[in-house]
This record gives sequence, structure tokens and C-alpha cells, in this order.
Amino acid sequence: MSLRLPTRLLFAGARRRVAVLPAAPKVARALSQCSVRRSDALAVHRDTPENNPSIPFKFTEQNLRLVDEVLKRYPPQYKKAAVMPVLDIGQRQHGFCSISVMNEVAKLLEMPPMRVYEVATFYTMYNRDPVGKYHIQVCTTTPCMLCDSDSVMNAIKEHLNITPGHTTEDGIFTFSEVECLGACVNAPMVQINDDYYEDLTAESMKQLLDALKSTAHQLPQQALMWDQPAPTGATSGSGTGALTGKDKGVKSGKKINTQPPKAVGGVKIPPPGPMSGRKTCENSAKLTNLTGPKWGPEVTRKDL
Repeated sequence: MSLRLPTRLLFAGARRRVAVLPAAPKVARALSQCSVRRSDALAVHRDTPENNPSIPFKFTEQNLRLVDEVLKRYPPQYKKAAVMPVLDIGQRQHGFCSISVMNEVAKLLEMPPMRVYEVATFYTMYNRDPVGKYHIQVCTTTPCMLCDSDSVMNAIKEHLNITPGHTTEDGIFTFSEVECLGACVNAPMVQINDDYYEDLTAESMKQLLDALKSTAHQLPQQALMWDQPAPTGATSGSGTGALTGKDKGVKSGKKINTQPPKAVGGVKIPPPGPMSGRKTCENSAKLTNLTGPKWGPEVTRKDL
């Protein structure tokens, strides 16, 4: 015969044996931290007064001709493969890659809008929020960091009084921190719209910002807007190129650091390229290797 106690007595005994322990403190530790970039901070869309589907967007006639030229590069059944260049054209026309731009590209390429959204939210080259007239993108990847890109970052923060991911109140500058831009040999460097400025220091960065700001309202839009032809003639419609305009207006690598600074209202704007005076990526101390006479296969192939 087993002895059974009333349930209330069992629980009463259990309550007496329970010790109340103090709550353990919550430990929170950030595993990583990086600056917020508005272009890719969130892979979602939130309607705003300047970015919502009710805002109409249509490609201009000139841009439609350009889109047709792009589509000729792809088989007719795969024209959706042109989504990236067509999105870029729409961004240049509208100023940023809005939801209306994405929807028009989806309609033009006959593809589901969600497929366009996936591309625009993945690549940081598409700005899904309005940006300033000059979009400053500072590279802070390892080569630039080793060449003191931090000083360039701090110079921009102090001079413009903004942090990465923000635009100045006057709408002239948007400041972003980005990964490698492929100009490691001329580090540190920044990309401003479509142009690279390299071999920077904190002081030369401030001088460049001052020059751009003082002439911002006297110069046309620096990023080529396909519905507003650039003053160089690159999209003027005249010359040997039907869509590119005068050949001499098209940017060429041979022109880097060979043109004098542009003067606007008495203010000199440094040309794109290395700010140290050297051309492209040659050693500032001149050649240290490959200094011997050049030779070809006649040295290694005696039978020739």
C-alpha cells in the first residue's frame, strides 16, 4: 500500500524549496558595425512624397533611342538581360532609381516588376533615394585604408558636417562609404558622380569640395543626364556618332591628368585623375624595374 499525500501539500513543499535567484544581467554585444548607406540599407521600399508609384516616369525620346541600341545587344527573347543598363539610363534621367523608374523598366522589358526590384536592391550603383548634385563615394577597402583613407573620410565629415548616408542641407553633396572602386594603385581615392579623384590627402579633398561647392550653381549636372546633353558634346547628337555626339567629347583614358583645371567664375576645379600630378599609376620615383632593353620572341626562339 503506497502512501499518497494531498496534492496541495506536495506543491506547498515545492514552493518552500524554491530559491528566488536574481535575474542575470543581459549581455548585448555588436558583432559588426558599418555605416548605413541609403542605397542598400534596406531591401524594401517605403513610399515617400518624392518616391512612390503615383509619380509618373517615362523615358525621353532620346533615351528610348538609347534603350533600343542597348536592346540590340541581346536576343529578342532575352531582352530582360538588359535590365541593368536600362535601369542606369532611367536613373540618370530621373536623378535616382525610384519605384516609378523600376516599374517603367519592367514594363519596357516585359518582365515582372519584382525581378527589377531584386536587381535594384542588390547593386549599390542604383540610388533608391534622391542624391545631391555631387555624389561622393569614398573607398575604404584595405588598399585605400592602408593609404590613410580615414583622413579623407574625416575631412569630408568635418568639412560638410554630414556622415555617410546623408546629404547636405543645400542638396549639393551626398556622402557614401563604398567598397573597392578598382583604383587601388592610386589610393586613397573617391568617386564623384562618374569621375575618379585619386592620390588624395585630407587637404586636397577639402580643396576639391570647396571648388565644387563654389561652382555648383554655375555648372550643369555633372552626372550625364540623357535628357539634358552634357556641355562637352558627348550627347549633343552632332559629329560622327549618332548617339555619342562629337568624338572628341567622349572621355578617353589618354586625357587623364593632361587637361588644365577648369575655371568657373574664377575658381579652378581640378580635373579628374590623380591629384598628386602623376599620370595614372606610374611610380612617382620613376621605373624601378623593367629598365632593361625590351626583347621579343627572337631571344627565346632561336629558330625564328
